[in-house]
Amino acid sequence: MTDTKASSPLTHFDAQGQAHMVDVAAKASTHRVAVAEGRITMLPATLALIQAGTAKKGDVLGIARIAGIQAAKKTSDLIPLCHPIALTRVAVEFDIEPESHSVRCIATAECTGQTGVEMEALSAVSVALLTIYDMCKAVDRGMVMGGVRLVEKRGGKSGSFTAAA
Repeated sequence: MTDTKASSPLTHFDAQGQAHMVDVAAKASTHRVAVAEGRITMLPATLALIQAGTAKKGDVLGIARIAGIQAAKKTSDLIPLCHPIALTRVAVEFDIEPESHSVRCIATAECTGQTGVEMEALSAVSVALLTIYDMCKAVDRGMVMGGVRLVEKRGGKSGSFTAAA
């Protein structure tokens, strides 16, 4: 039998350089939280449609919130080496930023388990922003999504992380 322990800081590769799912069996179950954010920038008129709730496809932010929550729940189906996680909470919120004609999405994912929820929070933000794009593309194909990043992470062996402002 070959030793398949990771020999580099990239934990998804074994000693032979083969991709593998990380074994988390020996890790303690702890309360884990991850917060991610991202933005979509658009024409002022598009932002006005979203704010007024008059987009042809309906409540843009309401639908995007549900899409983000669904994405967090399906992360392990989308990212090949992610563990399926029993999420205890997913929250997706939006801040309208009129000065930059953008919508900021903030997603929080939580669980009690052996591995973190960073990918779930990042997936929630990404899909929520894609949903805003999809619902508004008929009036603004030039929207730009960006700045998707992990803002905060708590729990687990590696401890806490807070991104620089």
